[in-house]
Amino acid sequence: KLGKNILSISPGVLEALKDHTWPGNIRELANVIERAVINCKGSVLRLADQLEKPVDHDSPANITIEEIERQHIIRILDHGGWIIEGENGAAKILGLKPSTLRTRMAKLGIHRTKRGVAAGSTES
Repeated sequence: KLGKNILSISPGVLEALKDHTWPGNIRELANVIERAVINCKGSVLRLADQLEKPVDHDSPANITIEEIERQHIIRILDHGGWIIEGENGAAKILGLKPSTLRTRMAKLGIHRTKRGVAAGSTES
């Protein structure tokens, strides 16, 4: 259509096209390819612009403060043998009163079981 002699797509471009979430669906894909063809200077298709990185739902940017707090408390408890009070207790390490830590643990659904840790959901 544009009179370009494009023979291949670079492997990096192909991976980027496959990995992209395409929120604009097929129209967005068509626009990206058309723009790449228009700007292509040779026989290998390269993207004119960078595609946005796909969203990693497991990345720290997608974890709630409550979940970070839950994980941190469990990590401190595990490290200290689940001792809450005392000089080396988790409450002291976290800078909390033991009663405050117990309240937070209850709210976050954290309790020790014989097999490990149970961190229940706090969703309503």
